[in-house]
Amino acid sequence: MKDFFLAMAQLNPVMGDIAGNVSLARAARITACKKGADLVLFSEMFICGYSPEDMVSKSSFLYACEKAIHELARDTKDGGPGIVIGVPLKRQGSLYNALVLLDKGRIIAERYKVNLPNYDEFNERRVFTKGVEPDPVVFRGISLGLLICEDIWSKDHSFCKKLAEKGAQVVLVSNASPFQRCKPEKRFHILSQQVRESSLPIVYVNQFGGQDELFFDGGSFALEADGTLAFQMKHFEEDLSITGWRETYSGLRCFQGPSSHLLLGLEADYTACMLGLADYVKKNGFEDIVLGLSGGIDSALCAAISVDAIGAEHVRTIMMPYSYTSQMSCDDAAACAHQLGCRYDVLPILGLVKEATKGMTQLFSGSIKGVTEENLQSRLRGTLLMAASNETGAMLITTGNKSEIAVGYATIYGDMNGGFNPIKDIYKMHVYAMSKWRNAYKPQGAKGPNGIVIPLSVLNKAPSAELREGQIDEDVLPSYPLLDAILEKFLEHDMSVDEIINCGYSREVVERIENLLYAAEHKRRQSPPGVKITSKSFGRDRCYPITNRFRTNLRFV
Repeated sequence: MKDFFLAMAQLNPVMGDIAGNVSLARAARITACKKGADLVLFSEMFICGYSPEDMVSKSSFLYACEKAIHELARDTKDGGPGIVIGVPLKRQGSLYNALVLLDKGRIIAERYKVNLPNYDEFNERRVFTKGVEPDPVVFRGISLGLLICEDIWSKDHSFCKKLAEKGAQVVLVSNASPFQRCKPEKRFHILSQQVRESSLPIVYVNQFGGQDELFFDGGSFALEADGTLAFQMKHFEEDLSITGWRETYSGLRCFQGPSSHLLLGLEADYTACMLGLADYVKKNGFEDIVLGLSGGIDSALCAAISVDAIGAEHVRTIMMPYSYTSQMSCDDAAACAHQLGCRYDVLPILGLVKEATKGMTQLFSGSIKGVTEENLQSRLRGTLLMAASNETGAMLITTGNKSEIAVGYATIYGDMNGGFNPIKDIYKMHVYAMSKWRNAYKPQGAKGPNGIVIPLSVLNKAPSAELREGQIDEDVLPSYPLLDAILEKFLEHDMSVDEIINCGYSREVVERIENLLYAAEHKRRQSPPGVKITSKSFGRDRCYPITNRFRTNLRFV
């Protein structure tokens, strides 16, 4: 048998842009053809983008996807490489998450996803029908097993083994696997288990690019039949690689492929936030970003991410000082904007607050104070920022971190205003860690400057919303290291109050945080999307009722 050349298309489809995605696939196939490929492997649901959610309930959408597949199939009449590509297909009244193999001008095989994920960000059982266990398909002398993403995550690891028993020589897995912390290690572990069970080489192609809250980090790779790494494609980048396979006495072996490195830790988190924001801005038709720069750590990190994502010339920052705003905050905001090289404007709100307060005093026959006065400042700032967004056409970025969003330490219709939040899934202490990392390193592809971009004074001062005299966050919240540790147990590990207390925490503090967490659900429902980084992000991953009196510390008799 002659050598077999497989092109791995790790590309960035746009949701719903079926014609654009077809053009992207065609261009990849032309490039692969010039490099001698026999087959091009694309990611899950490439034709329409992942996840299409309820778009697949529209007959016109499904028709456009089906039409696109037949257009691509006709391209293969030229005798060039075949195509394996993901698409939603309706067959005999049932809707499937499908892979199609195209060659010789037609669809020569269809395979349907069997394991439909229904957890965290996935909700496929709502729209798709479960497929049947697939058989191998012979393509140009090679027996291929074709699987889709979740099918290799089955607990019994049986699919690859059964394909091997049916004569498959290699398993090709088409994926739309979104990034979360430590995800590359999990993928490698899962494939290693499947290889051990089946003794087959497994090829894993993954999508790249942002789609709303999800970011697909690419990192496509393959394992040899003995479990060793066959090749590793680029991480957090588009990539089209040609891999070579040769038949040996022990089966197919990879003799040609890329060798790239994976991004880990803070570099991976920061890059996901940066590229997720860049794609959200671009894919939704914006060119510019505007955000409020307060002199605090959260807005400083968001400004840095924004500049790295789309360039300083496209980022506008606005400082809106009031009576309680310290001179240090004004200086820090100006220094941050200067170091990033983006536009910086100052718009005082003292007069606006006075006028609004005057009107409120007349309405309520007395002075306003406390949380009413504090939220009024935040909401006026939010109104001005939205006005700047409307006037300039720039997308407003909101800057709250996961810790504050979790416990409701944010003003709805105020500092929560915005179209996207790049740090929505980043705990407060991780905000500090990412900021320190960015001051020491510039991520690949970043459009911002080298060196320190977040003033050291911002990193060193006590966090404060500065909505009243001398205010610091710890006046009303536990210390952030303590708050983050408890929140992580509630959110990422789904632990109860008693389980967390058994880890050594105070009952009073744990119960208070749980109450704050549940009470803030209505705010989170009205917050903008943000990049998923952790295993349990707000939005897609955590679905709780707003009206809810249950607490895990309730006692029953």
